[in-house]
This record gives sequence, structure tokens and C-alpha cells, in this order.
Amino acid sequence: MTSPELAEEVLDDVELLRARDPRGLLPAVAGAGPQVRETARLTEEAGLARATSGGRPRGLVIVARREGAVAAAVLRALLGPASPVTVDVVPGPALPVWMGPSDVAVIATRTGAGRYAVAPAYEAARRGVAVVGIGAEGAPLHAACASARAPYVPLPPSRVRHATLWSLLTPMLLLATELGLLPADAADTEAVAAALDEIAADCGPAKESFVNPAKTLALELLDALPVIAAEGPLAGAAAGRVADQLATLAGLPASTFRLPDQRVAARTVLAGPLAPEAGQDDFFRDRTDDTGRRLRLITIRDADAAAHDGGEREPRSAGEAMAELLRIAADSNVPVSGLADHGEPERYPRLARLARQLAVADFSAVYLALALDHERSLQP
Repeated sequence: MTSPELAEEVLDDVELLRARDPRGLLPAVAGAGPQVRETARLTEEAGLARATSGGRPRGLVIVARREGAVAAAVLRALLGPASPVTVDVVPGPALPVWMGPSDVAVIATRTGAGRYAVAPAYEAARRGVAVVGIGAEGAPLHAACASARAPYVPLPPSRVRHATLWSLLTPMLLLATELGLLPADAADTEAVAAALDEIAADCGPAKESFVNPAKTLALELLDALPVIAAEGPLAGAAAGRVADQLATLAGLPASTFRLPDQRVAARTVLAGPLAPEAGQDDFFRDRTDDTGRRLRLITIRDADAAAHDGGEREPRSAGEAMAELLRIAADSNVPVSGLADHGEPERYPRLARLARQLAVADFSAVYLALALDHERSLQP
């Protein structure tokens, strides 16, 4: 296990970070704000009116995997259970059998290649379904959309795998706005870009560990077994992304619990046999005697999650369940890390708050991977 002292030296050495980052993950994550603005412009140029001119659809189907599926989950959570249209997320290549001319299909992929992306485009066109494509410029999906005279958002070749979430989500937000499914202020891409710019300034490689929230979290995760608690469905969509980034980039497994639905499981884990014994939560302790990873609670908050979730369960709201979980963590001696809880997060609109949390998590996953030299070890 890498010591925190050695890891901190690595994280505060910009040249070493660059040498350990052959794919350029750090610059890609730091450029999330400009990525949103550029993608918004490309979406406007693509002309979504060709897919929205028929008015509000019966159903919206998003064909996506990995980051595209996360983007779709975020959109669906924003729309909520009161959405006037059904929103389905499918991996492709098959489309739901019920789709027809009154529906819209969004095919979202970084590469714009592969059967799971191209086949649905041709099938949707055959059925008369309105299509919106998102993918690499000049990709096979681009040609499929062009043949169907469907709008296509061409992503520049600079997009890096594992750092294209906002390139895939931005067109979905703008489409939902044009279809009247989301109010413009709920899908304000400029507010999201500004929030991402602020996190890039706070968490960039030039900021030292002791003033850098993402580097601090990466150091905290060195010997941690993360337990991610998400406050409501929108935070739940983010939790899946955070766990996937930690596993894919740094090889660190994490468990996720969406509150209040999974509060019983979460509280049982925090109070269970993996909880640290009294006196073992000191960050500066001598780790030579450590026998393994220790639980650490990571919270993803959403102040706009429903105040009352209905039903007979107690507590009945995500906020109440989170407060209960924090009490149990304190009683069980489990340390807590709150994502992006610095800088007065309440002053941001809901989607921008989520963007801040996802950005800190992305930076942390990359920093952890670079501290462990995981990226170079995966290179051929």
C-alpha cells in the first residue's frame, strides 16, 4: 500500500503527474467546463429542430453505455417521476419493440462506432422514429444520421475516454429543454460550465494537497473501502458514476447506497464488522500495522431531493436518512468525506451542485490512479 507521504509527494509534483498520465486524463477532467460550452455550441449547430419539430414525444429512448448511460440516468432523475414522457435507457443494439413515429431516440457514444450505436440509428429511421446522434466527428453513426437527415452532435477527437460525461449529457439537456420537458433554468449549461471551471481552479494539479479538495480525498482513499451514500435519485445517478470511476481508473471497489431506499443496508454496513475500532481513525497514524482497508463514508448531497418520499418507511426523506447515516458513522468511528462541500455549495443551482460533486470525484479518481501509477501500468 502506497504511504500517504509518498503519495502526497507525487500529487504535488506536476511534472511527475504529467509523466504518469499518458492519456491526458487530468487535462481532460480540468477542461470539463470548456467541454460543456463547446458541446452546447455544436448541439446548436446540429439543429435539434429536426427531431423536435413534431412536439412532445410519447417516449424518449436513450441508447447508451458507460458514460452515456450515466448521462441518461442524470437526465431521467432531473425529469423525475412526474415526467410527461417515459424515459428509457437501453444498451443497444436492439430498440424497444414499442417505438414508433411518435417517439424520439438519442444515441449517445463517445466514438460513434460499433454495432450497438449504428444499428439502432438505421432501425429507428426505418420505423420513422426521430433520431439524435452524439458521437465522434465522421464516425459511422454520423453517416447513419446523415442518411436519415437526423441531427448529429460531432464530438472533437480531443475527447478522452472516461472524461466525456458532459459532452454526452449536454445535448440531452438541451434536447429536453427544446421538447419542453425541462425548464431552461433547470438545464442551464452555462451555470454548469461555470461550476466546473471553479472546481478545475480549486482542484487542478498546481494546487497543493493541503488546499486541494480532490487531492485530499485521493489521499483519504489510499487505504479506504469507500461507502458512497447518495441523497435521493439524482445523487444516486452520480454515485454510480463515482463508483465506476474509482474502480475503472484506480482499481478501487466502492459500494453505493441510495437514500432513503437503501438506508437499512447502509447503516448495517457502517455499524458492521468492517467499522474501525475506537482510536483507529487517525489519518496520521503509523500504517505499518494496518491489516487492510477501512470503511470511509462518502456523501453525495442533494438539497432538492424530495422532502417526503411517501410510503411507510422511516425516515421518509433522503435528507433524514442521510442525517441518520452520519450519526451512525460518528458512533461507529467511520470517517466521512463530503463531495464538494467547500465553497458554499448552496449558492449553486441544483445541476451545478451535482456538477461540482462529480468533478471533485473525477479529479480524485484520476489523482488516486496517478499516485498509484495505475495509468502507466495499464499501458501496452
